[in-house]
Amino acid sequence: MRAIVVSQWGGPEVLTETELDRPEPGMGEILVRVHAAGVNPVDWKTRASGALIPWGPVPAVGWDVSGTVEAVGPGVTVFQPGDEVFGLPRFPVQAGGYAEYVTATARHFARKPETLDHVQAAALPLAALTAWQALTDTAGVRPGQRVLVHAAAGGVGHFAVQIAKALGAYVIGTASAAKHEVLRSLGADELIDYRTTAFEDAVSEVDVVIDAIGGDYGTRSLKVLRPGGHLITLNGPDEVPAAGTEGFRTGWTLVEPDHAGLKAIAALVAEGKLRPLIDTVLPLAEAAKAHEIGERGRTTGKIVLTVV
Repeated sequence: MRAIVVSQWGGPEVLTETELDRPEPGMGEILVRVHAAGVNPVDWKTRASGALIPWGPVPAVGWDVSGTVEAVGPGVTVFQPGDEVFGLPRFPVQAGGYAEYVTATARHFARKPETLDHVQAAALPLAALTAWQALTDTAGVRPGQRVLVHAAAGGVGHFAVQIAKALGAYVIGTASAAKHEVLRSLGADELIDYRTTAFEDAVSEVDVVIDAIGGDYGTRSLKVLRPGGHLITLNGPDEVPAAGTEGFRTGWTLVEPDHAGLKAIAALVAEGKLRPLIDTVLPLAEAAKAHEIGERGRTTGKIVLTVV
């Protein structure tokens, strides 16, 4: 099978297309023929250093996939060959999603939303699950709460805006002015142009902040939280600021494969409450170009690779 692997740590040019043996599903696993693979910041951060993620026997890249079940291993009852699925296989261990086939535990997948094609579905798993788990499992967002989403037009951000809105929250987002119109169409109630306005001067009494930027955004976000508010950092434990004595909750969350969460996301899609924004679609062979585009930090929504 064709697959994109890392020949050595470094820039996008180290991504190489090669031929690997097709994997076989083990006990409780499924083999998925990949139609499309999503591209995420963790992909290029891992490619650059190799330090973030545990590697399997082959340094194959990628997690987000959408495709068709080719075969099932012993004990699998939730899928059968021919089913269309999307998922986050094996995360955080490398799954090799930039490839024609991938295997993983069956419950790392869910049935693909019928209203989406494979490119759209491949944009969902990692980013949408990150937003879902942060807002529901970690923060427990309730109707009427105020949620601030930094980088609201990014991969995680545009899903967080929609999921928070679906949960009944008042949603505030930071993004450049050029992206405000599309974010309003996704349900954002209030938007701040970070290029012209310091968000801490524009909002207050926020219940939950989703920070996918890091740097000083965490410390600055503490200024807008109401007592008892929750700051959720997505970039790593080193980006979590000290909460002080104000009664804030702070912490880092790492997404995990989640069959129930994927089903909930698919349900939101079916209800018309969640849709992926696709910034760029490229063939598998142009994975290096996809990383180059992503690392510029100017995308709206997701980058996706087509495999078949």
